[in-house]
Amino acid sequence: MKINILFIINKQKVNAKGLCALMCRLTFNKTRKTFSTGQFVNPKYWNSKQQIVKPPEPDRDTINHQLSLIKTKINKAFLLLQIKDESFTVEEIYSLYRGKKLIKEHNVVEYFKRYLNKLKTLIGIDLKQVTWNKFNYVKNDVKEFIKWQYKTNDIPLGKLELQFLIDFEYYLKVVKKQKQVTINKAIQRFRKPIKVAFSEGYLENDPFMLYTSKQVNKEVVFLSPEELEALEKHEFTQPRLQFVKDLFVFCCYTGLPYKELMSLETKHIVKGFDGNRWIQMKRQKTSKNLSIPLLDKAKIVLDKYDKNEKNIFPKISNQKYNSYLKEIADLVGIDKRLTTHMARRTFASTVLLYNDVPMEVVSELLGHSSMKITQDSYGKVVQKKISLEMNRLKGSG
Repeated sequence: MKINILFIINKQKVNAKGLCALMCRLTFNKTRKTFSTGQFVNPKYWNSKQQIVKPPEPDRDTINHQLSLIKTKINKAFLLLQIKDESFTVEEIYSLYRGKKLIKEHNVVEYFKRYLNKLKTLIGIDLKQVTWNKFNYVKNDVKEFIKWQYKTNDIPLGKLELQFLIDFEYYLKVVKKQKQVTINKAIQRFRKPIKVAFSEGYLENDPFMLYTSKQVNKEVVFLSPEELEALEKHEFTQPRLQFVKDLFVFCCYTGLPYKELMSLETKHIVKGFDGNRWIQMKRQKTSKNLSIPLLDKAKIVLDKYDKNEKNIFPKISNQKYNSYLKEIADLVGIDKRLTTHMARRTFASTVLLYNDVPMEVVSELLGHSSMKITQDSYGKVVQKKISLEMNRLKGSG
């Protein structure tokens, strides 16, 4: 990291007094930048080797002082850029010397990688590895899209505009065959590093400020009271199916996600203030504390498997779990795709909301990071419950 500062006479630029302009030439990384110092000297009095104006030039002290100031300011700008520990150019040294606001030119994929490197240091502190992976998947999609759309490996951040997101959305939908809900999440994650770039001064304004994601009408699918009862009563001859059924029913009455189900330990079952048993543990996704009272049907399953071992339930992969649930649905005659998440939805809807448990309590029991997530997901369930009650009242009238 070395910069060369050289003052030279420009004999092509002569003023009315016959004096030549004194120029400054910066050389960094084999690249030059030449600019005027604003000083004029008689070529006969310029000592190029010592880089000073010599006698009998009457203004030599003033000119030499100005040259010294220029050199000091350039070296200061060079030092400041070195401290940032980022690559820079001779143009950026000159811009900082002139006092201009330095806007570093980054490329889109390059900056996204830099953003991910910063995020990586937070894994295990404020960030889960799985969350970082999702951002990395989006970075790869952005990289592939730029190659597909612009026939190059990267483009400058400054070229980002609203049309980029519109085209990116089209690419994810048509080429990558992604669903709208997945696309919305991808764009949401992509916009985060761009907003950081804007806040750091690498963009003059947010190029995606006017972008609005397409609304997705999600239908919350859960087991009805009748379907849940049919599943509970069904006894399977195959131990693996009976085990998975028990896990699913336990989740229907506790709302535990798959990861928390598999990491449930005896220490997580505590005696609550009301004298009853509660599940108390931290949700991995949101790092929010879960505090769930054990309902009678959950207790039955728990007592069946709690053998005073560390983990209450034997381990089963999520893939196998969902595969066996498909078999269970076919055997019981449930025309719905049973998944680990459906049990959680059934807990929120059939077990809680259908029994008039307030929305804020449901949000707390599910361990949602905000009430809005619960309202967005289960607001229609409440409306359906109200509709059923109104129809019941009409029928009884």
